[in-house]
Amino acid sequence: MLHRSPIEERFPRPSVMGVVNVTPDSFSDGGVNFDPDDAAASARRMLEEGAAIVDIGGESTRPGSEGVTEEEELRRVVPVLERLQGEVPVSIDTSKAEVARRALALGAELVNDVTALRGDPDLAGVVADSGAYLCLMHMLGEPRTMQDNPVYDDVVSDVKSFLEERLAFAVDAGIDERRICLDPGIGFGKTAAHNFELVRRLGELAAIGRPLLVGFSRKSTLGALNGQKTGSAAASVGAALSAYERGATILRVHDVREHVEALAAAKAIHGG
Repeated sequence: MLHRSPIEERFPRPSVMGVVNVTPDSFSDGGVNFDPDDAAASARRMLEEGAAIVDIGGESTRPGSEGVTEEEELRRVVPVLERLQGEVPVSIDTSKAEVARRALALGAELVNDVTALRGDPDLAGVVADSGAYLCLMHMLGEPRTMQDNPVYDDVVSDVKSFLEERLAFAVDAGIDERRICLDPGIGFGKTAAHNFELVRRLGELAAIGRPLLVGFSRKSTLGALNGQKTGSAAASVGAALSAYERGATILRVHDVREHVEALAAAKAIHGG
């Protein structure tokens, strides 16, 4: 098993995670990187622009999306990972154990699981055995139905309880807590008001004691503010800065250069 430093050392605050969706139907960049060569080129560009890691995903989790088979997901992501191996640090955006296993064998260092180890009973063991970093995300329901009518008693308290429970599950499964980060799941079974509340009160989630990953980039909640379907780069940067100022460690974004530059300025103003 590969020895890895604590996730806070690998991803100092703030770090940027670039997004490359190898899908025909993702909400923001579906189809753009469906060709493996295009996807690899995008990942290399994001690294040049300052991304600490690039998140490769082969299954859309946009609202209303249907899942894809393990075989199809592997067919999409393996050629990209093969092109990037040893060249670009990557994470694998998957909830399937076999996809994670193949990706880790091809050099991926982080498993980004939107189901928080609920989707595949074998995934926790794969992560534990590999020593990979892990991101556990909150999602209400599943992508197909998550936006139908999301209701919470208190969204921040409910998300915090869920993340605490999944963190405990992961640790019990043999995954080193020092390699785990948490994601409140902006847009995954949340209204616009829920999304904004989660960022506004992000400090309550940071109190769990694990680094937080926030992905607000281009989401429809931001687009709606300006009468658009998806959020612009400018709106995404604004949300990322607010999340960083409230304790986020990793910002998952589509527009890497803009976020890296804005966060560098914010960090300088905050005094490092």
